[in-house]
Amino acid sequence: MTDPYAVPDIDELLAQVRKQTEEVQRIQRSVEAMEVRAASRQNEVTVTLRGDGRFTSIDIDPRTIREYDARTLSEIVLEAVNTGLQKLAEASSAKFAPVIEASRSTQ
Repeated sequence: MTDPYAVPDIDELLAQVRKQTEEVQRIQRSVEAMEVRAASRQNEVTVTLRGDGRFTSIDIDPRTIREYDARTLSEIVLEAVNTGLQKLAEASSAKFAPVIEASRSTQ
């Protein structure tokens, strides 16, 4: 049984913090390098965004522009954008999950 009043080894704690920080930075770089594609329900609009949240393209099917008024088209674009942001959030969470779980288990 370990002594609950024992003083932890500071060097060991610093090494653990350094290792976790490096892992978080590595994951952050991989998230920023990701590219996510998403579309509206009927694929009228497709968006592409990077892991940093910046959109790199929004593609609108030309038939959609002819079929819908401006208000409906904007709703379709928003649907695709929000789907893309949701997919990015899910992918980011999945990449960070192992670090979060590891930090919970060491507490």
